[in-house]
Amino acid sequence: MSGLLHLDVSQNSIEGEVPLDIGELKAIVDLYLSSNRLSGMIPNSLGELQTLESLDLSNNSFSGQIPLSFANLISLEFMDLSLNALSGTIPKSLEKLLYLKAINVSFNDLEGVIPSGGVFANSTLQSFLGNKGLCGMHILDVPACAVTNLGHQSKFKKLVLKIVIPVVTSSFLISLFASIWIMKRQKKGKSKDVEKVPEIKTHQLVSYHEIQRATNYFDGSNLIGVGGSGSVYKGTLSSGIVVAIKVLDLQNEEVCKRFDTECEVMRNVRHRNLVSVITTCSSEYIRAFVLQYMPNGSLENWLYKEDCHLNLLQRVSIMFDVAVAVEYMHHNHHTHIVHCDLKPANVLLDEEMVAHVGDFGISKILAVSKSMAHTETLGTLGYIAPEYGSEGIVSTSGDVYSYGIILMEVLATRRPTDAEIFNENLGLREWIRRAFPRTIIEVVDANLFPEEEQITSKSEICIISFVRDIYIIKSLQGQIEVTLYTTYCSIITTSY
Repeated sequence: MSGLLHLDVSQNSIEGEVPLDIGELKAIVDLYLSSNRLSGMIPNSLGELQTLESLDLSNNSFSGQIPLSFANLISLEFMDLSLNALSGTIPKSLEKLLYLKAINVSFNDLEGVIPSGGVFANSTLQSFLGNKGLCGMHILDVPACAVTNLGHQSKFKKLVLKIVIPVVTSSFLISLFASIWIMKRQKKGKSKDVEKVPEIKTHQLVSYHEIQRATNYFDGSNLIGVGGSGSVYKGTLSSGIVVAIKVLDLQNEEVCKRFDTECEVMRNVRHRNLVSVITTCSSEYIRAFVLQYMPNGSLENWLYKEDCHLNLLQRVSIMFDVAVAVEYMHHNHHTHIVHCDLKPANVLLDEEMVAHVGDFGISKILAVSKSMAHTETLGTLGYIAPEYGSEGIVSTSGDVYSYGIILMEVLATRRPTDAEIFNENLGLREWIRRAFPRTIIEVVDANLFPEEEQITSKSEICIISFVRDIYIIKSLQGQIEVTLYTTYCSIITTSY
């Protein structure tokens, strides 16, 4: 198949070594072999694929060195070799790949100096985690390399004494004063636009013992919630950071697959409106995620608990946050991520009521060349797009459908599965459509407006715009970013 452009066999159970004649795929653009059981050395013949733009070999059992022939992949833009058993050094020749935008070699057995040019100049610590032997000065928290060549060291001794030491000393003093100034500025107030993610310097995998200690041995008083895939506990790590710990049910084979899926997704995303995965715990006893703690719980709790109430502005703001998160997943990096299970229970709120989308257990990663895929894993009844439920089709449009259902639910505080109102002939969408626009105020949640606050014409305009956009979304067939970003900015600014 020398004319093949895209090959994706990721997340299967393929064993053995990669065939040497893979170099015959001369036209290949995307090659995804991740999350299988492939082993042996990565064949040098991969370096012959000069049209290759994306290469993902992550989460396998590859050993040996990174082939020097990779320097010939002149069209390469993305490369992921993480979660293998690769050894040796990172080839410095990879600096010459002009189009390479991202590289990930985390969780291998690599050692030596991390190159500083090309793609490495803009890489972060996340790309090199889990390699105890790597060193380099240009990446924060990576140890500096020790000088081992004494002859070479003596040759440059005078240069070091005359030039390097004064420069380093000056740089240190400048950095010290800059750090003090920044700390003082931070004490005055932190910007709300900065992603608030707990700072854990090592980002290493935590042990089962640490998870036990953090949750007081899974004490019931620390239990936040229980779902179909496991339980979530509030915990405090040894560093003092308060986190949420999602412990999966190992008795369920499907749940264990979700762990691998969620790891794969979270390795590819990072956004202020997505729940941050700080680290993971994986052993024969446990599969767990250590997550950013959300003190205000889920959107579902705020909609249906008696002591929780959201006004109109809060609901608009929350749904705007969710829209930004979905737009990022669908369009803002080289792979399209479909959440597949958008619902209020998976929208979590931080201390400032900023919404974060979480639970990527059944998400799907689509290649750039694909707009949809098929699956047997369904989301939650009431939020699933009709074509998804009947045909198993996964696409970004399915997420947009789920988003529209949540919009209506947030407005009316009625579950789409409410048997008291809805049946096979009348669903949430049809119920609101019948009320739009003349009697729309009669079906919205009474708690949208406090008792002392009257429904103003501006508020009614905002609600009508809110519902109107649900149908705009449907007519655009999934182009969520076209309408939501501009429309909700205008709603917030004109109505409040």
